Amino acid sequence: MTNAPLPPELEALIPRIGHTHLRRRLGLEQEHDAFAFNRPGAHFFYPENWYSVHGFIRHALRLVGLYQRAQDNTRKIRIQPHRLLIRGLPEAFVGLRILHLSDLHTDLDRRITTSIAERLQGLSYDLCVLTGDYRAKTYGPIDEALSGMASIRTQLQGPVYAVLGNHDSIRLVPGLEAMQIQILLNETAVIERDGQRLYLAGIDDAHYYQVHNIDKVAAEIPDGAAALLLSHTPEIYLHAAYAGFAAMLCGHTHGGQICLPGQIALFWDARCPRRLAAGAWGHGEMVGYTSMGTGSSVVPARLNCLPEITLHELVASS
Repeated sequence: MTNAPLPPELEALIPRIGHTHLRRRLGLEQEHDAFAFNRPGAHFFYPENWYSVHGFIRHALRLVGLYQRAQDNTRKIRIQPHRLLIRGLPEAFVGLRILHLSDLHTDLDRRITTSIAERLQGLSYDLCVLTGDYRAKTYGPIDEALSGMASIRTQLQGPVYAVLGNHDSIRLVPGLEAMQIQILLNETAVIERDGQRLYLAGIDDAHYYQVHNIDKVAAEIPDGAAALLLSHTPEIYLHAAYAGFAAMLCGHTHGGQICLPGQIALFWDARCPRRLAAGAWGHGEMVGYTSMGTGSSVVPARLNCLPEITLHELVASS
């Protein structure tokens, strides 16, 4: 596979990300069966790749009489406002509103995708960011995921920037970009307002494929400039903080998705402290926000952890 000719739409990515990144991503995508359990430098266990776990979760929820409630919760999508404090924020960007969606998994359950599209109607914001996981499985066809994304894209206004997650194939990129969703593959976008600049960097998946390159995106940002980082997972928070980013927006954890009362996550599938598993957090001079996810993964079920659409308002930090 790694030596086979590439389709023209993927060949077109090489000037942006390089031949090695593309071939590595495609090669690892073919090795999905090896990702159920540990590989060097990765996690012990990837539950999304061990599909017998899915049936176990469904059966357990049915036994305790909570499966229907958990399914209904996946469509009770909250609008979560959040003030994002940014050091060095140029005056022109004070009050900028960013719509943040994460972990859409649009082909898991069409009812959830429809609910997301409906919930987006009438929201006011300046730009949108997506922090990965558009597909439900970690392998297989992408057409249904693209169809679901198309239905959501019709409800989004303004520019849309995105990164890939651990469920996503790089084969999604041409289709998503055809929808005017700009995918940042270890790349940086510059947003301009009244002659001032805000930098928005995005890295490829750091959880599953480990093809992120913070050094590359940080090198594209002038010293002292206000910069936000999009990452699918919060796991690279230390590297992001010491690279000088003012803020990081991420997802991946789903806030636990199935939690104890009080929103206590039992499992968040990320090598990071529990405090980074959901909502606002900080490390050093960097602030962060981990979305609880707009969709659902593994099974369409949520307990004590409702999905969210986040509306960040940028505020200058003293």
